[in-house]
Amino acid sequence: MASVILILGLLFFAFVALGVYAGVKAVGAAKRGVDRTISQARHTVEETTLRAKSYGQTGVGGELAQLRLALRTSMRATQEALQAGAAEDASLAESLGLFQRLSVHGHELDDELKKLEREPDRATVASLLPSLKQRTERITHSADSLRWAARDRARQFSEDSLDALNAQIDVEAGALRHWTVEPDVPVRGQGGGPQGDTSGRSQSQGQGQSHRSQEPGQEQRPGPGQGSGADEGAARAITAADPRRQAGYPWQKAPRPETTN
Repeated sequence: MASVILILGLLFFAFVALGVYAGVKAVGAAKRGVDRTISQARHTVEETTLRAKSYGQTGVGGELAQLRLALRTSMRATQEALQAGAAEDASLAESLGLFQRLSVHGHELDDELKKLEREPDRATVASLLPSLKQRTERITHSADSLRWAARDRARQFSEDSLDALNAQIDVEAGALRHWTVEPDVPVRGQGGGPQGDTSGRSQSQGQGQSHRSQEPGQEQRPGPGQGSGADEGAARAITAADPRRQAGYPWQKAPRPETTN
């Protein structure tokens, strides 16, 4: 009885521990989701504010807003492109590492621009604008290079895959048309070929010359050998063959001789 109670207690504590673990994981996932949503909302608000300042505000404030907007747009587009490509192409892992190092410089520049927006000394800020523009262009150029290189690589892979697929489809289409046979080429020397036509023409010419050699009013008389051969052929045709002299087949019985009583 005590062992049963001990087993039930262990099962109870195991289920409680499992429930606590699942609850902690669920709370952590929910917290990460909330943080992600808040971060996205904050970025959206900041970009909307920067876009409004870049279009509606003139002077140093508007130029700073334009620099921040260009920097953030380029960095976010590059990050999304590299993360999407790295899931399918492992070669982009190194490019993603380089972008993370570039992001450090981008965050530093964005923080500096954000601080200068609240700087009351506009003359000093105006003197710093050329160097800030140069830094922004360098960072955005590097980010754009990584992004377009990743896109060109993905497009090249897609074209290569399409070319291979087209080649396979062409081979399969040719195999499906296996009933198509080329017409036979006529062979010389057969009856239907040129040699047969030549022999036929020679025979017809010989017959025409023999008919032309006969004079009108004369009959062609058979020679001595021709008449005897014709008579013998007629005699063989009239006289019936003796069935006893014919070579029979193995399954035929020999004919019985006729007897007279």
